[in-house]
Amino acid sequence: MLRELLVLSHLRWNFVWQRPQHVISRLASGYDRVWFVEEPQVDDELTSPRLRVEEQHPVTRVWLDLPTTHGGEGFDRRVSAQYRIELAQLVGQDVETAWIYTPMAIEIARGLQPTTLVYDVMDDLASFRFAAPELVLRQRQMLREANLVFTGGRSLHRSVTESRRHSTYCFPSGVDRGHYLPARDRRRTRTRHPSRPVAGYVGVIDERIDLELVAALARSAPDWDIRMVGPVVKIDPSLLPTAPNLEYPGPQEYADLPDVMGGFDVALMPFALNAATRSISPTKTLEYLAAGLPVVSTRVPDVVDGYTGVVDLRDDGEGFAAACRSARDTADDGWLRDIDALLHDREWDTIAAEMAALVDRASQGTAGEETA
Repeated sequence: MLRELLVLSHLRWNFVWQRPQHVISRLASGYDRVWFVEEPQVDDELTSPRLRVEEQHPVTRVWLDLPTTHGGEGFDRRVSAQYRIELAQLVGQDVETAWIYTPMAIEIARGLQPTTLVYDVMDDLASFRFAAPELVLRQRQMLREANLVFTGGRSLHRSVTESRRHSTYCFPSGVDRGHYLPARDRRRTRTRHPSRPVAGYVGVIDERIDLELVAALARSAPDWDIRMVGPVVKIDPSLLPTAPNLEYPGPQEYADLPDVMGGFDVALMPFALNAATRSISPTKTLEYLAAGLPVVSTRVPDVVDGYTGVVDLRDDGEGFAAACRSARDTADDGWLRDIDALLHDREWDTIAAEMAALVDRASQGTAGEETA
């Protein structure tokens, strides 16, 4: 029998390279086939739903194209019913492992009756803008029914273990350190040939970004370029602050991020402190550090808990500007050695291997009761 892994995700495989892509690409070698099932897309030219399948190594992407008249959104009940029909024919009902990133997909997972159900809680999705009203209920159901629960950070873990303690494990996001090392060489070149300094952000630009802080930073550091790299999602682009020294280069491929970060002098995490950021554990913290960049951040709880003394924590645009000026010369050889020691045990390879071992134990009925 083929070993099959079915992943149900609210994020698309070919979107920003985040936790699902890092984890699943590493788990894929342990399975004969990996199905990565995404939320539906609307196609104005369709009159009935159509299942789309695309090979994108190491996964097979699957999604529904829906006509505008269908009325479905995300993995809602009507869409989930359609997915169950289509996936039963495509995948069958002998899936070994179902790996869930959004609790809205629980009905699809139930219909396929996997041997092992894994819920990887990467965000508090119910707190995000435009979240489905039934997300909280689906979250409770997932926490009750999953064989294994993983959480993407300490704050999330504390929240999850209020409802479930058994077979629940905290795996904060990691880093592929080798991927980002080339950024250090480019930074050294910039140091030898000084130019106008750059403070940069890489990631999704959405309701989690403090746009007023970004605007204040641009005003407070007119001698710096502020570069906000990434797709704009769930906010009106016309609301983005503008300034002569403020740039929005748009989304970049994961393969290009070392070169992008190599063009920075300081890395930014200008997160708003709101419900959507209360439980985030930003993957980019480690990625910035692996690129050899000093980091300035607002006081996101998981960043405060895990990186005080490593990341410069500031509260407003003026504080960010001051931190950028003082941090520019931080990344000397001694600092980099300390950073590399910090990153050593936080590689995605290690995290994925530990997850895989727990999944194997759960499939054999030997998962423990830990909440580490």
